[in-house]
Amino acid sequence: MKLNLKRPIAFFDLETTGTDIGKDRIVEIAIVKISPDGQVTTLPSTPGKENRVLVNPGVPIPLEASLVHGVYDDDVKNAPRFEELAPKLFKFLFDCDLGGFNSNRFDIPLLAEEFLRAGIDFSVEGRSLVDVQVVFHLMEQRTLKAAYKFYCNKSLDDAHEALPDALATLEVFEAMLDRYKDVEVDDGKGNLYKPVVNNMEAIHKLSERKKKADFAGHIVFNEKDQPMFNFGKYKNMTVEEVLQRDSGYFSWMMNADFPLYTKKVLKEIKESLRQV
Repeated sequence: MKLNLKRPIAFFDLETTGTDIGKDRIVEIAIVKISPDGQVTTLPSTPGKENRVLVNPGVPIPLEASLVHGVYDDDVKNAPRFEELAPKLFKFLFDCDLGGFNSNRFDIPLLAEEFLRAGIDFSVEGRSLVDVQVVFHLMEQRTLKAAYKFYCNKSLDDAHEALPDALATLEVFEAMLDRYKDVEVDDGKGNLYKPVVNNMEAIHKLSERKKKADFAGHIVFNEKDQPMFNFGKYKNMTVEEVLQRDSGYFSWMMNADFPLYTKKVLKEIKESLRQV
């Protein structure tokens, strides 16, 4: 099916030194740009590396990462640094919507971080961000009714009644523990783990989710949709309350080793509070 586009969209994928958005670096980038007229454009390959655009991260690539994506230190030793590629990439992506798989949670935040390190404010404001993983999960429902059918091969006829739902949830959970007890999963970023183990503390950690204000999750939103800190001595306190109580905390964060995007978000929050 031909995409119905009003402007170009760039589907891209990154290979990196790891999964820490604030610290890890890009070692390979692939972009497929589709124009409204159907024209498809990709980035020129690195010389001597057919169909691959490699990036020298400036730091050693951990072996565990290389074993996943196949990019080793020798492969990138003569490749350009990201700051050398940044102006060309910025131009290539100008006025493009962005698409990927799990891109809203990883690829776009990391790309934005790399641009900021290179001195380019890569804004996603006004762009449509198409995360194919989100669409996949939406269309392949993750509801209790769907889970009950998938894991237990039973129909949940009394869905949304409290007791049947609770009993079905327990049955699904037990079936999950049995189904996945020996299953090791690659999360797509080089991490091999068992997502469902018969340990409630592990399941608790797996289940934790918070709405993030910044990509790294250092600033999240509370139930009142107020930004609050998600770490350190002021964890679970609103940014507004902390800045009023400890005026030096903002300066400390801006000068500490936090992701640039976290600092950008914090600065924007502070400026918005001044306008209230």
